[in-house]
Amino acid sequence: MSSRPTLAATCLRRLLTLAAATLLALPAQADNGIDDHGSEPHAIGLWGDLPYSPAQATVGVPNLIADMNAHRLAFSVHNGDLKQGSGSLCDDNLYHQSLAWFNQLWAPAMFTPGDNDWTDCDRASNGGFNARERLDRERQIFFSTPYSMGRRPMHQAVQTDALCLGLNGLVPCVENRRWTVGRVTYVTLNVPGSCNNLCDTAPDAAEFAARNAANVQWLRQSFAVAQARRSAAVMIISQANPGWDQSDPTRAPLRDPRTLAQTDGAPDGYRDFLLALRDEVAAYRKPVAYVHGDSHYFRVDKPLLDAAGRRLENFTRIETFGNNAAAGNNDVQWVKVNVDPRSREVFAVQPMIVPGNRTAVPAP
Repeated sequence: MSSRPTLAATCLRRLLTLAAATLLALPAQADNGIDDHGSEPHAIGLWGDLPYSPAQATVGVPNLIADMNAHRLAFSVHNGDLKQGSGSLCDDNLYHQSLAWFNQLWAPAMFTPGDNDWTDCDRASNGGFNARERLDRERQIFFSTPYSMGRRPMHQAVQTDALCLGLNGLVPCVENRRWTVGRVTYVTLNVPGSCNNLCDTAPDAAEFAARNAANVQWLRQSFAVAQARRSAAVMIISQANPGWDQSDPTRAPLRDPRTLAQTDGAPDGYRDFLLALRDEVAAYRKPVAYVHGDSHYFRVDKPLLDAAGRRLENFTRIETFGNNAAAGNNDVQWVKVNVDPRSREVFAVQPMIVPGNRTAVPAP
């Protein structure tokens, strides 16, 4: 019997070799923060500024997590502030409890830091911690790997350049992340409230300057990546409400909407970032959503103007609910965004009132 391979076997071997070479030539999904479902619609969950009270921690957040888990989400993002601003410790227990909550979510769970969980930790009522040291700890606990949290972690692109200032010098800004799902590029940036670390108990201009430059770099790189990937849209998630105009003096810094200069006399930790954001949004032309918390007021609007005072039509601000403990009830809710890359506006926003957390008007 001849030992020479048959024509079919030779063809099969060549096909397998070609397939292997093709796979090796493709970008590794795990190395690029890409979960490519083509243009298929998907849904995501957004929340933040929670929990702010024992009732929210013991009842509200578990109910919210159960509600998120009951929906088919591609991922969720907590946009900062793991606790109230004053009167509770910023110790490691806070971070580990929050990590446990994130890891109870079935879908990949993301987080971006807020002022209450690091910049405001230097307040005496929060334990008088060094803010840089607390951010270092958050980086170690939440961001030690290039994967998200949650029961099904997702790989993410990470800003690994040592551009941020930690307690002992320059460190990578590993909390800044990027990932792509269904032809939409998602970005997190460490932009917290409290003037972006330029005011409050112990302002830190050097830390701000380093991190702000890193944020602007990551923002611009992320739009370049979105353009290269031909993403249908971009969503950016951070914590601070930076203020957009003169309309919201009780909840945000006041600024000239054309120049984006802050006009209320407070230290301005956001203008350079907003100017870069405006440039990128205008150049990108496709839908851009900016998600933040900080002022605890759910809304969806279009507050960003160009230098001529014209509304940037492709920009949408989404603010998550946040704490409402002062009202005396367990108001812990989340926001669902249905994402359809094939649609004109891509993002459709839906407030999600958790049935178990309804107190003013109980669920029917």
